[in-house]
Amino acid sequence: MTVHHPAPAVLRAAGTALILDVSGPGLPAVLHWGADPGDLGDTDQLLLGLRPSWPVASVDTPVRLRLIPQQVDGWVGRPGLAGHRDGVPPHLRLTLTEPVSLAGQAGEGGRLTVRARDEAAGLSVTTHIEMDAFGVVRLRHEITNEGPDGFTLDTVACLLPVGDQAGEVLDFTGRWARERSPQRRPLAHGLTARESRRGRTGHDATGLFLVGEPGFGFRHGQVWAAHAGWSGNHVHYAELLPEHRPVLGAGELLAPGEIRLTPGGTYRTPWAYFTWSDEGMDGLSDRLHQHLRARPSHPRTPRPVMLNTWEAVYFDHRLDRLTELAERAARVGVERFVLDDGWFTGRRDDRAGLGDWTVDSAVWPDGLHPLVDRVRSLGMEFGLWVEPEMVNPDSDLARAHPDWILAAPGRTAPPARNQQVLDLAAPEAYAHIAARLHALVDEYGITYLKWDHNRDLLESAHLGAAGVHAQTTAVYRLLDELRERHPGLEIESCSSGGARIDYGILERTDRIWASDTNDPLERQRIQRYTGLFVPPELTGSHVGAATAHTTGRTSPLPIRLATALFGHAGIEWDITACTEEELDRLAAWTGLYKRLRPLLHGGRTVRVDHPDPAAWLHGVVADDRRHAVFALFQLASSTASVAARIRIPGLAPELTYTVTVRPEFQAASAHPSAMVPWLVEGSVRVPGAVLAGVGLAAPLLDPEQCLVLELTAE
Repeated sequence: MTVHHPAPAVLRAAGTALILDVSGPGLPAVLHWGADPGDLGDTDQLLLGLRPSWPVASVDTPVRLRLIPQQVDGWVGRPGLAGHRDGVPPHLRLTLTEPVSLAGQAGEGGRLTVRARDEAAGLSVTTHIEMDAFGVVRLRHEITNEGPDGFTLDTVACLLPVGDQAGEVLDFTGRWARERSPQRRPLAHGLTARESRRGRTGHDATGLFLVGEPGFGFRHGQVWAAHAGWSGNHVHYAELLPEHRPVLGAGELLAPGEIRLTPGGTYRTPWAYFTWSDEGMDGLSDRLHQHLRARPSHPRTPRPVMLNTWEAVYFDHRLDRLTELAERAARVGVERFVLDDGWFTGRRDDRAGLGDWTVDSAVWPDGLHPLVDRVRSLGMEFGLWVEPEMVNPDSDLARAHPDWILAAPGRTAPPARNQQVLDLAAPEAYAHIAARLHALVDEYGITYLKWDHNRDLLESAHLGAAGVHAQTTAVYRLLDELRERHPGLEIESCSSGGARIDYGILERTDRIWASDTNDPLERQRIQRYTGLFVPPELTGSHVGAATAHTTGRTSPLPIRLATALFGHAGIEWDITACTEEELDRLAAWTGLYKRLRPLLHGGRTVRVDHPDPAAWLHGVVADDRRHAVFALFQLASSTASVAARIRIPGLAPELTYTVTVRPEFQAASAHPSAMVPWLVEGSVRVPGAVLAGVGLAAPLLDPEQCLVLELTAE
């Protein structure tokens, strides 16, 4: 007798497909995630053709990767779900409680809901899978304790299989002022994991965790990637077992005893995001950028030119000095003026005052009103720096409420930047901070908060138990409350630079600060790899002083301007000390940025696999491919005496482009070898196919020189 199986559940969009076998009583097994194969043909024949053999010297059945891997299926890798009741772990055998439901338009992604239960274990699981119109998959699990007593959850992960072609791993590490440094290695048998126990995303967080075909690049090769959308402790991993093809996983990293489910209690994982591309890392970026831009909360207004006062004045807050800075800012075209750290009570350095969110009357006898009024009279918005999750021991708040510090009873966590963490999961602490923030926004009509977070969460304890999860959800709730009560308020996620960049925080914020360094050479790498999963309009990028305070390196103005152009642009420099020529160049740069904003913040990012490792080439191409801007950055001296040609992919091959050199970034002087003829002319007309396949002659640039090109189609 022939048994007919139900058709697989399929989500497909933009050339991507996720195919699940829903034919059995157990959790669906993932048959495929990657390129959309089109028509699947006869279901029975498909399932027959994909059924693997039994593994050698293992279980007497094929090992199948279900949405939550279980040992009953022969899975011996990292568990998808683990926990215990008083030390007794249930070995889960989840079965469906209802048919898998599929919603959405065919070929445009959709949503899958899977409900399953292990009655003997007293646990039920609901899995939500979504694919958007750009092929981005996001997945989460909800675990409910249906037993009569408590259940301690140890781990829950979201994972998907990748293709057998995967042979390399690319992830990222870093430190303060050097975030998103790539590291690449072969994918080997076993577990390749990146775990963060910092209580925040971390300077060394990978952000995007990739596996791909050996040798994949920005513009070529199949690549699969995962991202945990969570701002606390988290894990990303790839695992390759002899019994199964590679898998990618991501999720929250739980501390022992951190999640204890009472009867009827539910834990919901953060969203884990999965993306596939057969066009290299730029293909991943394109999907992820479109995913974020499609959100209802994504900033729609042009991203204003900002001036942040930190590197201009540090803690030296004086009305006359800041007023002069605001006037210069308006002269060069700044649209948003942000007052950084140093405005509140007792804050003359970083050793005191955090937690006392009242304006320092000794420095500001009339409050911030005189400065705010002047800023607004000059046509600029006013923004303010805050660090609501932290407290200095030398503060009125800490002295009055030492019990509000996030620490185990009778212990204090090691200090970092002279501060401790405020336990926002404590209702009284939360209410106090929320009230102060609402009062500040209301009194001064603040439209922008630079929200900082300057230390890791170490030895974090809430009510005697591990406290990172509760702290993270409390911060999310506070951000959500602020945005609900103050429509139009924008918030920047800064965490001593780029230590809190993830899709969990980006659900609630409008901008990230990629790094505390404004050194353009450091910024080139940081912005290139942050941009794999965050689009330019969400990435703060500022023109700093000639000598960077983080590295001590002195860089010319053109490369500082060009680097800041490719993001949400701003200035972080004491421009009251600028020459008239420097001010004129800043004004020309802000004018160009404003004109190019629709392209820079709505187009497709293109990173070129350039043959010279000493030079990087990247740009943005409009969706209709009629307008583009590219920049060639010389990071170090080249071994060649004639530069490699500039090849520009991503354009329409049938269109002819006028390629124009932007004068705003011209160096004061250039080596004679830089004077290639078309650059002397200032522009050239070339078909898109020629630009991509043949290229243009390039100048031999000195280190820290750059060339910015604007391309327009006829």
